[in-house]
Amino acid sequence: MEVEGRPREDSRVQGALKEIGRSGWAQFLLNYQWPDGHWVTPGTSAEELYRPKYIVTNWLAIILADLGMTRSDPRIRRTADLILDKWSGRGGVLSGRSGEICVTGNAVRTLIRFGYLDHPTVQRSIAWIVRTQKPDGGWHCFPSRTGTLDGWEGLAALAEIPDQARTESIRRSIERGAEFYLRNRLMVEGKVRYAPWFRIHYPNHYYYDLLVGLRILTRLGYGADPRMAQALRWLRSKRSRQGTWALDAAHPDLDPTLAGYSLRHIVFPMLLEPLHEPSRWATVEALSVLTRAPVT
Repeated sequence: MEVEGRPREDSRVQGALKEIGRSGWAQFLLNYQWPDGHWVTPGTSAEELYRPKYIVTNWLAIILADLGMTRSDPRIRRTADLILDKWSGRGGVLSGRSGEICVTGNAVRTLIRFGYLDHPTVQRSIAWIVRTQKPDGGWHCFPSRTGTLDGWEGLAALAEIPDQARTESIRRSIERGAEFYLRNRLMVEGKVRYAPWFRIHYPNHYYYDLLVGLRILTRLGYGADPRMAQALRWLRSKRSRQGTWALDAAHPDLDPTLAGYSLRHIVFPMLLEPLHEPSRWATVEALSVLTRAPVT
């Protein structure tokens, strides 16, 4: 739809949308869903919906929302009900007592895509995202006076709100967030280039890379901003001679020579496609970005 410029009402688009959940990756994931809407773990506590990463409910819900699933499917409604019930913490904000932009932003983005924009918990969580934006326009998952490019989930969540549903405070927050990324060319933070940001991944979970930043900023209408040029050149440089893009790594991207961090809990990386081969996901995402950005 985005790549070919077809309207949502196009019969071929409608036919493709109806197949989501009946075939392909979405069907595969939904085949392993428990009847009450969760995956893998024996129970549905907030912790069990979140861990072990990246094979339980939280992470699979994000993927299914990316794939276009909505509340029109009862399986998605059951999952959404679990997230809304188990993660509505202090003040009714998603992600529990303290709130983290990586968790709250992902949950809001996922639920909006599922069709829950008007749900009171989602609305309170949107207000929380706006309220916790840093003075420099970014967000951060940890206590900090400044934002980080890794805190992309706040801007990504606000970007899912249809233009006609954006209040003045949301519009201003989006403008400030976009300026934060543009000011940093989507890639500059500190003196050392952070290598994982220049590798394409999917699923992204809560990790940032340049394709994530390009997707958000071009969908918000900033494709023509000259400060996007360097990131767009990087994207074009990743294209193969056959016109496709590949996944470079799976998350968590823990190569010690690149990432420089470790995890305290055991994780189970998830891949929908093999690495270093033509990727349907990366190719569609990259082409969608380029359709929204002028050739420079």
